[in-house]
Formats: sequence, structure tokens, C-alpha cells
Amino acid sequence: MIEVRNLTKRYGDLIAVRDISFSAGPGQVLGFLGPNGAGKTTTMRIITGFMPATSGTVKVAGYDIFDDSYEVRKRIGYLPENPPLYTDMTVTTYLRFVGRIRGIAKAELNDSVDKVLHTCGLAEVTSRVVGHLSKGFRQRVGLAQALIHNPSVLVLDEPTIGLDPRQIIDIRTLIRKLAGDRTVILSTHILPEVAQLCEKVVIINEGYIAVEDTLANLTQDASLEQVFLRYIAKDTGIPAAAAEAPQ
Repeated sequence: MIEVRNLTKRYGDLIAVRDISFSAGPGQVLGFLGPNGAGKTTTMRIITGFMPATSGTVKVAGYDIFDDSYEVRKRIGYLPENPPLYTDMTVTTYLRFVGRIRGIAKAELNDSVDKVLHTCGLAEVTSRVVGHLSKGFRQRVGLAQALIHNPSVLVLDEPTIGLDPRQIIDIRTLIRKLAGDRTVILSTHILPEVAQLCEKVVIINEGYIAVEDTLANLTQDASLEQVFLRYIAKDTGIPAAAAEAPQ
């Protein structure tokens, strides 16, 4: 469903992403892990068409993000770390606005909005102004805008950052319900999130892919935390003993 091949992104002399390759199959939940500044957000922005790459390719359902950007965008829902919300709109008005931008037919728009309101648990706040909602509900609205056009691929960048424990549980439960029917890329540095939600793991560090494997294979002989530390220790100076220490 998603194939990233030899992707590189330069900002002048700074190389944010270095010749990376990985893939996610249909219906798979892929955890994209890495420390802060590793290149996670840059990669997500390229995959979703928000930013051009310097070189390399990205294909979604066989469509190239650079040659067939419109076809790819129709198939991708994107929740960035800071959701693109208009805080002076009500929830329903905002979602109708996003639906129109996404090209949903007028005859189908009400049904599409009603569906995501139900799916994302927003029925009780439909007439509330987005800017007056709690952080948790704003995150739900962000998910709803990513789902409004029923995409086959969902890209989530740090979806639980800044939430309280109850809100984190709610958002993780929602993500779990959304998986299966669609391919999900979950970009995060929160290891328990990956352990609970993902089937496959990609660890990126300093712009390089350190490892790509199933969660089951990676955690056969060690915890996910130990695996993570092992792969980032090579470039960050973390002592090997700390990476292998039992938890």
C-alpha cells in the first residue's frame, strides 16, 4: 500500500532524511519510531504530499506522490502533530468545510460528516466552537478531518502528544478501531503506543532507517525499549550496556 524508496530530504547543507526505504502493507499498522529530530515528521510530510523530497520515490496504492499527487491525496488522511483546525468554527461547520475541500459531493456531505462525528466520538460537541474544546476533543476533531473522505491510508504524527492519561487512552482506543480497514502509519516517540497498536516497526535515527521488522520479531528476546535503545545507541553515544540492561 505504501512504498518508500531511497528518500532523501536536504535543507541546504542539512540532510534531514538520508536515503531511507520502508513499506507498509494493506491494513497494516506501522509504528514509525525515533528520537526527537530523527526525521519522523519530515518523512510524514513528504509521504502526505505536504513537502517535496530532494530525491527518491513514494508510492501509495501504486500512485507516485510526485507524479500523481492528486490521486495519492485522495487516498491519504493526515493528522499532523498540530491539527489544522479553524478555532472560530463549530465542529460541524469545520468538518463540512474540510469535506468540501476534499471534493465530497454535496449530496454525500451530510452523511460523511455524520459518520466521522460518530466514529470519533464527537456527537456531544457538534455545535461547540472548536477553540472552546478541550485538547482531547480537538484531537478527535483532527482525526475526523483526516477521515472525512474515507481514506485507505491514515498518517498520524504524534497523535497523543500533550494529552492527559484519560485522553491518551481514548485516542489509542479510537486508533485501534480505525485500523484494519485502512493502512496506518503512526509516527511517535512513545514506545507503549507502538507496543499496543502496531504490527510492524520502523526505527529512524539521525535521518537513517536503523531497522524495519515486525514487532513480534523485534521483541522476541528483548522489550521494545531495549530494542529501541539498541538501535539508536549506535549513533547517539548511549552505552551498549544501558541498551541491553533488563527492564
